[in-house]
Amino acid sequence: MWHAGGMSYETVSGYCWPQSIGPGSAVGLHVSSSAARDVRVEVARVGLTRDVVWSDTVAAGDHPVPPRAYELGCDWPVAVTVTADPSWRSGYYEVVLTTLVDGKSRTDHAFFVLRPPVDSPNTILLQLATNTWHAYNDFGGQNLYTGATTSSLQRPMARGYLYKPAGAGRRVTTIHPPDPDMNAHVGYLRHHRLSPYAGSAGWPDWELPFLQWAEREGYGIDVCTNADLEDHPGLLGGKRLLLSVGHDEYWSGPMRDTTEAFIARGGNVAFFSGNTSFWQVRMEGRIGDGPAPRMVGYKGQFKQDPVYDTDRMSELTSIWSDHLIGRPENHMTGVSFCRGGYHRIGKRVTSGAGGYTVHRPDHWMFEGTGLGYGDVLGAGATIVGYECDGCDFTYRDGLPYPTGEDGTPDSFVILGSAPAAHFTRTTAARPPKPNEPAEDEFIAGRLFGTRDPDAVERIAHGHAVLGSYTSPGGGVVVTSGSTDWAHGLAGRDPQVERITANVLTRLG
Repeated sequence: MWHAGGMSYETVSGYCWPQSIGPGSAVGLHVSSSAARDVRVEVARVGLTRDVVWSDTVAAGDHPVPPRAYELGCDWPVAVTVTADPSWRSGYYEVVLTTLVDGKSRTDHAFFVLRPPVDSPNTILLQLATNTWHAYNDFGGQNLYTGATTSSLQRPMARGYLYKPAGAGRRVTTIHPPDPDMNAHVGYLRHHRLSPYAGSAGWPDWELPFLQWAEREGYGIDVCTNADLEDHPGLLGGKRLLLSVGHDEYWSGPMRDTTEAFIARGGNVAFFSGNTSFWQVRMEGRIGDGPAPRMVGYKGQFKQDPVYDTDRMSELTSIWSDHLIGRPENHMTGVSFCRGGYHRIGKRVTSGAGGYTVHRPDHWMFEGTGLGYGDVLGAGATIVGYECDGCDFTYRDGLPYPTGEDGTPDSFVILGSAPAAHFTRTTAARPPKPNEPAEDEFIAGRLFGTRDPDAVERIAHGHAVLGSYTSPGGGVVVTSGSTDWAHGLAGRDPQVERITANVLTRLG
């Protein structure tokens, strides 16, 4: 009986290392099976179609989950090594592990990513939000939301991050309000014995439907991980458009360096994502000798970060907009979760429209949509939901304009918006302890250096902001300002599809 993420179950599990490989390279599959039962392994590239590229039955030992596996890793041996054939396309590769227990199949999932070759004809690169997957992964007991400050990359993903069955309540966003207590979602997670954090991160809810839609429409898209922007910045050579999709919350400094340099030299980025680059993390131990690969993020415990109050303060693993770091994510994305919050989750904008009110319908992104001023975009599919990013703005002649006080570029154009709000002490889904600040208090303290009521009030009324800007070097940046844009593609909303096509065609 294994204990992982607070749940006990008898099963098979495994992880791949490296998580990202180049063409022709090998990946090791580390597997543990209760009672050392043999495991059927199937590897498939998943996009519009699911293409099986390798399968076999392998012997697997029965390996325990070590204490502190969430930060030190599992250190299981390699059960089998798989080498990428030259014919395999860049993409997300699903690894399905199946064993029989008392005549019944038990299945778990692992993954790896195949990076594109240097001569790839595709000019669009999707970087998966794998840092966020790791931050929420509670396999082995803890994650960055339950007190851990380190997340090991060498352990299985808890159930729900790589595969989710269909069913009511699958999305963390409230689809049929009012449901202020998220009863449907919590019931879904419990029924399928998934991690309680599985609604917040992972492959199935955002990147998968986006890639399925894009490939259905004929777009060639290469794939990499978050960490690849740090380890392999040359991946952007020959690319015209970089994509961020879904919940892309955790970024390292080198990731930002790579992306911002790409924008500065004329590269385009589309952030079809929300809560984007909110927290800074450090990726350590992935290349060469040294400690096991891990992601470091002290978050609210930032004063315990070894770089705190040193000449490395710029690497502090607090929020990017922290006044101690001085590098708001607005500089890159145009928006920030600090000026956003939640929409249709828990007790925040519980019965909101679920879509954007359109402000500037003549913008090229809206071409062919038929949208007019004041129309609502995407409400049928609830594309504004969960976590939202916005900017400080004011109205002139009835239209919103960014003030720039929060770091948003002067050329940023607000195309649509929807109300959003942060969790407070009384509205949080997971209320803070009496000695801990509420979310709105913490953010105000990091932005302004004080949690007094006036500071908290400055961020109390946020928005999801759909917008775009052009860098001095000619790079165009688009942001949806919400995690849930991809659900408009999964739901085949024709206006969301047309806008996405306009972006991919013009910028990619």
